[in-house]
Amino acid sequence: MAATIKDVAKYAGVSISTVSKYINGGRVREKNRQRIEEAIKALDFKVNELARGLKTNRTMTVGVLIPSLENIFFTSIISYMENILLKNRYSTIVCDYRNDVKLEKIKFEFLMDKMVDGIIMVPHEEDIQYINKAFEKNIPVVLIDRMIKGIECDVVLTDNLNASYNAVEQLIMRGHRRIGIICGPKDVYTTQERLKGYIRVHEDYSLQIDDRLIKFGNYDVESGYNLLLRLLEEVPPPSAVFVTNYEMTVGAVMAVNEKNICIPHDLSLIGFDNIQLAKVVKPSLSIVTQPIQQIGETAASILLKRMKGNYDKFPSVYRLKTQLLLGESICNI
Repeated sequence: MAATIKDVAKYAGVSISTVSKYINGGRVREKNRQRIEEAIKALDFKVNELARGLKTNRTMTVGVLIPSLENIFFTSIISYMENILLKNRYSTIVCDYRNDVKLEKIKFEFLMDKMVDGIIMVPHEEDIQYINKAFEKNIPVVLIDRMIKGIECDVVLTDNLNASYNAVEQLIMRGHRRIGIICGPKDVYTTQERLKGYIRVHEDYSLQIDDRLIKFGNYDVESGYNLLLRLLEEVPPPSAVFVTNYEMTVGAVMAVNEKNICIPHDLSLIGFDNIQLAKVVKPSLSIVTQPIQQIGETAASILLKRMKGNYDKFPSVYRLKTQLLLGESICNI
């Protein structure tokens, strides 16, 4: 027979209410915490999450909704979020809406049906008024990576505009004037912000932009590969290219290798978020890096705060700084 909360209390030598308080996330004395944890382990006690959820209106679960599980940027963020959530005894339910707006809504409703205590999500740049259903049930929602107008939520972003500005500025300072950019989908917030940085730095240096050098993809390897090749077909071709996403950077490097392009003499190249690739590629790749750990930990910490009923400075926008790591993939011309 499975151990009960009464068995845990008896084994630990504490009251049932103390065990209940601990299980439901409350603070207990350190010596009692150690005894309870020892009892739980010894008795192999399992919490009945459904029963607890019905009784306390808390399931100690957090829903996470992302565009794609194939995107290492998002899965890395989840890893850091979980580190914080696990320390606070929260489990996570991760859903992938495969960059499908209709599926995004379905998966959100799925998480609501699972009675999660909070949701962290990367929204698509579409109407997501349906998240008001979460607010009506006092379920906090934290957005990461993308901001949506008309929705009052806490948001954790990176400074995408300046990330792009600083990368392209490095190329301009080295004499490049025809600079290609490989962007994500037009309707996605990060695409728009990174393109704004590209445009603004050209304006600040009084440089004319050739619209043929701006290419829009799907934040995947295939589009990075295809768009790099399309840029090289332009007449004249760009002397430098800035790729604005991890997966597209992989694709661009594949195209470079296939065409035996000499980096940086034939083409200067700056990628995004792919530190491992930057070290493997020869010559070493210059890249923009986002603070992935800080994004994940910040989002989890905010959600924990809101789930405890603390709505101080709500809604807050956290705009985190990026870094530009210069390798040997860019040169003066």
